[in-house]
Amino acid sequence: MNSGLRIYLFCLYLIMTTLVPDHVFSKDKIDDQLSYLDPSQPIERRIDDLIARMTLKEKIGQLNVPRPKELGRELDEQLSACKLFARGDLLQDIGPAGGFFTMGLMLEQGPRQQAEFMNELQRIAVQETRLKIPLIIVEEGTHGCMTSGATIFPEGPALGSTWDMDLIEDIYHAAARETRAIGSNHLCTLVIEPIRDPRLGRNVEAYSEDPYQCARIAEAIVQGNQGDDLSDNDRVVSVLCHFPGQSQPFGGMERGTMEISERTLYSVYMPAWEAGIKKCGALSVMATYPAVDDVPVHASPKYLTRILRQELDFQGHVVSEGAGLNTLLYEGVAEDMKQAGQMAINAGVDVSIWYEEGFLAPMVSSVREGSVSMQTIDQAVRRVLRVKFLLGLFEQPFVDVDRAEKIVHCQAHQELALKAAREGIVLLKNENKLLPLDRDIHSIAVIGPNADAGRNQLGDYVANKVLQDVVTVLEGIRSTVSSETRVRYVKGCEIMGDTVLELNAAQKAAGEADVAIVVVGEDEHTVGEPNDVASLDLLGHQEELIKTIYETGTPTIVVLINGRPLSINWTAEHVPAILEAWMCGERGGQAIAEILFGEVNPSGKLTCTFPRHSGQLPMFYNYKPSKKYWLENTWAPAYIDIPPTPLFEFGYGLSYTTFEYNNLKISPESTGPYGEIQISLEIRNTGQIAGAEVVQLYINDVISSVTTPVRELKGFEKVWLNPGESKRVEFTLSFEHLFLYNRHMERVVEPGTFEVMVGSSCNDIRLEDMFIIVN
Repeated sequence: MNSGLRIYLFCLYLIMTTLVPDHVFSKDKIDDQLSYLDPSQPIERRIDDLIARMTLKEKIGQLNVPRPKELGRELDEQLSACKLFARGDLLQDIGPAGGFFTMGLMLEQGPRQQAEFMNELQRIAVQETRLKIPLIIVEEGTHGCMTSGATIFPEGPALGSTWDMDLIEDIYHAAARETRAIGSNHLCTLVIEPIRDPRLGRNVEAYSEDPYQCARIAEAIVQGNQGDDLSDNDRVVSVLCHFPGQSQPFGGMERGTMEISERTLYSVYMPAWEAGIKKCGALSVMATYPAVDDVPVHASPKYLTRILRQELDFQGHVVSEGAGLNTLLYEGVAEDMKQAGQMAINAGVDVSIWYEEGFLAPMVSSVREGSVSMQTIDQAVRRVLRVKFLLGLFEQPFVDVDRAEKIVHCQAHQELALKAAREGIVLLKNENKLLPLDRDIHSIAVIGPNADAGRNQLGDYVANKVLQDVVTVLEGIRSTVSSETRVRYVKGCEIMGDTVLELNAAQKAAGEADVAIVVVGEDEHTVGEPNDVASLDLLGHQEELIKTIYETGTPTIVVLINGRPLSINWTAEHVPAILEAWMCGERGGQAIAEILFGEVNPSGKLTCTFPRHSGQLPMFYNYKPSKKYWLENTWAPAYIDIPPTPLFEFGYGLSYTTFEYNNLKISPESTGPYGEIQISLEIRNTGQIAGAEVVQLYINDVISSVTTPVRELKGFEKVWLNPGESKRVEFTLSFEHLFLYNRHMERVVEPGTFEVMVGSSCNDIRLEDMFIIVN
């Protein structure tokens, strides 16, 4: 075919698909035996057949998965609008919707109501529309499906602090089961990239400051969500958020621009995405709010096409952030929403989740005017349809309502939430072995704004209406201690604000008790999206409350319920026992009590550095040698007002027992760039009770062509041991653990010496040796 004829046919195609009225192509009825409805046909053939039958209106409809709250003011209006959009009757210029975003959040009566309404929407889509295309329904799921009645697991740093990848996979499989059971089929996980600035409120949704650990968690999440067969009624599409990152924003503020180098992008941010997408096949990604190096990501072909699709081989669809197209307006790169829509879809955004004008009627105009090609529209529609076919929605769009009630918040999932809370709690201090307490203790004062506030321990991205009971710390303590123990509760103060409620009453209660447990920290209004802070100190009068209780002379224990590292300097210096419980989920109060009274031995380890002051930020363990030199070899202190060291370091966490490390072996002692190094050691429980230790493997590339961190985590294993028991722990290091990006941004393993450091934290190194890479 010559070029002139090719151009002629392409122009004719554009005319026929954009200028000819939709009804010319419409059929009142589609034959059930057509290819796209035939499950025996290959998926790509089914997609080709369906796209060929779609009008422009129907195609644009598939690219809209709006949040119901954007469709009306009151619930009845919103639900009615969803039905109209599912049928294709809401807007004159747009066909039936591709699906809905956080549909289940609107339905607050529980899984039966949710499943029934999802079925109703699917019935409309597959029975009352021309093409019978089922809906994708996306839920938020950073620590459980964000719907009323769903199990609420610990969030972010709490899950990271478990260092238990099997547990994390189980949690995200449980969340997927509950999500699919109510009729939803996509689950958004926030925030997959490393925590780089704890002032950012969204870090409560993240897991770790370390790229390697984030990569392992990404693998566990995607495997837990998607499994090996998406059509399984226990699996959902894993939506990883927010590409390529957002956790190092200007000033630590929500949506702040990210000023990061290409080297930082690839060495810090990309490992989690590569693991979740290229290795495990995540099928959806949410674009990030911030501009990266002055280009808003929603308009960046570099990030959403070249890096995401070409380098990471992403095969799924990209969804916008909530009101993500608006970022192009306030960043000043688009003059109106129509242009924003053009820029976004041309960059690689496939789906709008916020009912934004740029993906509605103006998009139809953009295609007809030639600002967006039909090929680009078809490409985005293809990506949406592919996941619908992979999910098996064309064969089975409906769910069993009775099964939904059995699966959601079942006993097994509640026990999983309890296990996660237990493993994620970190013992930060235990002076003179104050903990564990005797459950037969005579009297306890339980004090603080988080002691009996169940909602405060859940974190963000939780349903507006929580149907299940949440076990608070006070309830956990009362159910754990002896019936003879007197437990007195005083709130003391609020999380934030100038009002001091019961400071004198709290002092009196503590003074009359054998031990005081003070529960402080944060709540859903002080951490999470978009609750950023300038200071990492305890808010309000909480530190004053701790001081007041401590000054009574009663042995004092502080329990932190929070979503970010806090600079608790006075408390760390004076209070004899401190527990970091994080946002510990619906069973968190029980887990805290079990650890306080020794029914469970704490095993959590920090996955983010606790600074002494926000002025030390950015502060993470894998810093560069220049900082090490300044800290250790300079003629003047790094800071003249505070110690430069962290309050608590990455990997840190105490136990009620002790562990001994021995017999480090490295084999071979040298190998080539693509060889493997076997590292093994023996870990033994030398204490009197059973417990778990997280064995951490760090390396240092001693001499390299570019600057590399002083230490980098490259392996870890959580080992459970009885008293006196020992175990051999083994790691394998290969090219993927040892490579760096050289001066030409090429992945290479350079010859030279690598230090091996194995220990209980990044600073508590118990065994050291080295190996050599040769040409």
